[in-house]
Amino acid sequence: MPTLDALVFDAYGTLYDVHSVTAKAEGFFPGKGGALSQLWRTKQLEYTWLRSLMGTYENFNVVTEAALRYACASLRLEASATQISALLAQYVLLDAFPEVKTALARLKSRHKLAILSNGAPDTLGALVRNSGLAPLLDATISVDSLRVFKPAMRVYQLAVDQLGVPTNCVGFVSSNCWDAIAAKTFGFTVFWINRLDAPVDLHGAAPDHVIRTLDDIEARL
Repeated sequence: MPTLDALVFDAYGTLYDVHSVTAKAEGFFPGKGGALSQLWRTKQLEYTWLRSLMGTYENFNVVTEAALRYACASLRLEASATQISALLAQYVLLDAFPEVKTALARLKSRHKLAILSNGAPDTLGALVRNSGLAPLLDATISVDSLRVFKPAMRVYQLAVDQLGVPTNCVGFVSSNCWDAIAAKTFGFTVFWINRLDAPVDLHGAAPDHVIRTLDDIEARL
């Protein structure tokens, strides 16, 4: 494996548990919180891909709200404006996975660290600050400047440009297999966090390393 000077992390699902919204959703809609969280996330991703393909970009906050409203309608949940706002507000309060802070602290001594995310700059920045990860990161990079979402190839170039590190010296970490495969296709060395023991998506390229948590990265470097 090449020497990696930088490690770039996806945010949602990789560093942050998007399903930590479930508790708030369950409080509003007893017995439906888990289903709402799952469908919300599924439609959120679907909407990013469709908007990229159609050339109708809106930032991630807009997409996230549209996906939430769809999920509520699909599950026949009559969500008030207050409830919608409260659920959206969770996106600056998502829980980091338990090992994230200590793993990043260890990796920081030898690597530049950055986030590369679909998230809107304001929401993503607030999340990073609220979770206490800001001091551990050299950059928090949003796709918003390009007005296209992952897995567009030019999104991954943002990390190369902002960190000033050659493509073959960047390690990319994502729990989303489609994101990991896109990053590998771009030319990064890729670590796929496979927390659910899922099969690898069949899109041609494959991740270089399949791991369970961020704690497993060091042993592969």
